[in-house]
Amino acid sequence: MSPKQPLSAPRWYSAPRLWRTLIRAAATAGRKTLLAALTLFYCLQDRDTPPWAKGVIVGALGYLVLPTDLIPDIIPGAGFTDDWGAIVAALGTVAAYIKDEHKAKASAQVGRLLGSPNPPPPPEFFE
Repeated sequence: MSPKQPLSAPRWYSAPRLWRTLIRAAATAGRKTLLAALTLFYCLQDRDTPPWAKGVIVGALGYLVLPTDLIPDIIPGAGFTDDWGAIVAALGTVAAYIKDEHKAKASAQVGRLLGSPNPPPPPEFFE
């Protein structure tokens, strides 16, 4: 990266990098963070999601996978606070494009990541 090139979330985002981050952080990030990030991921994959909304999602998920961020992710209890803020902002911005199928896929995947054969219903922040 040249000195003139800014560090940007879209440059850092990729689906494989997101999955590595989520798998590595499954136990510490918390169910809600995983569920929200995966809901955004599945919304991003949807052809019906407009390009501007996909840009918002890539920005939030890119921040989640950045190797350095405002609060280091390794700090117990606080590490994902800033990531959560980016994810919540993105959820609020693209809420009109989040479908029940995105939430269902995310919930099932979180159940697999956390070892729960019967994942719970999506939490109240989707309602």
